[in-house]
Amino acid sequence: MRGRRRKPRPPIPWRSPWTPVVCLAGGLAVAAIVVVSALAKDVVVVVDGRRTAVHSFAGSVRDVLREAGVSVGFGDVVHPPVHQELADGATIEVRRARPITLTLDGRTSEHLVTSTSVGGALAELAIPVSAGRVSARTDAAVPLSGMALTVYTRRKVYVVTGDTRLSFRTTARTVREALRRQHIELGRGYQVQPPLDSFPEDGTVITITPPRTDPVEPDVAALNWQALAACESRGDPEAYNPEGPYYGMYLFSLPMWKAVGGLDLPTDWPEEEQTYRAQLLYQQVGGRWQGQWPRCGAQLFT
Repeated sequence: MRGRRRKPRPPIPWRSPWTPVVCLAGGLAVAAIVVVSALAKDVVVVVDGRRTAVHSFAGSVRDVLREAGVSVGFGDVVHPPVHQELADGATIEVRRARPITLTLDGRTSEHLVTSTSVGGALAELAIPVSAGRVSARTDAAVPLSGMALTVYTRRKVYVVTGDTRLSFRTTARTVREALRRQHIELGRGYQVQPPLDSFPEDGTVITITPPRTDPVEPDVAALNWQALAACESRGDPEAYNPEGPYYGMYLFSLPMWKAVGGLDLPTDWPEEEQTYRAQLLYQQVGGRWQGQWPRCGAQLFT
């Protein structure tokens, strides 16, 4: 009696001739995924303070910026540099340039800054925030299109008027404004040097002299007043001779000084004022200098 034939065994997958091929393909796929994953980088792009996460396969900073749609123009600052290779986890910072038209103490110049605030822009331009008066708030934003800034620094100014000597710091745009801020009133006809509409730079000496209502004749102004002063006092506007007493470059007595409109003491006033009053005195005595400057008056004609 014949025995029963056994049923054929089901094929075993791993004994299939295709098994090595499938395994190899799977391994290659897994390896490819691992390699690709290793090539991908997670970076952060910061443009003017705004952060954006980027997943990229780019190899350099320039490439990842291109992928992120960030263009780099003239004056823009990029860190790390655009040619540097990209590392996973890196942070790329882009600060875009902004044009600034700066007027500093009346002088205008053009600049590029990357700061997004006025205070930061001033710092880039090496102008201390506490320097003086600024046309915009320091926390105001600087638009990408740029802006104009006007800055008046705090300067030291001196005022000389008669026996008054005053110094102060100011951000004033003109001599007139500087005097007004100090509550210095100008009487009618008073002379001011430098002119009221001029800019008071650091160290400016503002001289205020009494009205000059009497003109000096050209022939009198043409005399050698410098030689007379050199002979009388060695040209010292603060000279003093107790014998009179006599004061100033031309050794005025107080009665004669006041007779020609002089205020306070001659030595309280600058050279120009003393010379003007000496010229008036010469005119007042009709050119008879011998009674006023008997020792040195001849120097007027040298």
